[in-house]
Amino acid sequence: MAWVDRVVKRHGTQAVAEEYLKYLYAPEGQEIAAKHYYRPRLESVAQKFADTFPKVNLFTIDEVFGGWQKAQKAHFADGGEFDRIQRGAK
Repeated sequence: MAWVDRVVKRHGTQAVAEEYLKYLYAPEGQEIAAKHYYRPRLESVAQKFADTFPKVNLFTIDEVFGGWQKAQKAHFADGGEFDRIQRGAK
């Protein structure tokens, strides 16, 4: 899900976008997502779909990569890991 301020302002859809996000993360929206094989974020919904979505060990960017700025520089800046992987894939 992405929210682009200038787009919602230009189209006058900010209120609709906000309500959509609220619904998406509400129990009903999470149930619909899970039924379509998107991993739910709400623990109550995740428990209902535990057979579909095995437990994964999550981590934060801060814990593993030292924060977004450091991860951006190491992995996505010109010459970073992403570029290295792309070169190797050719």
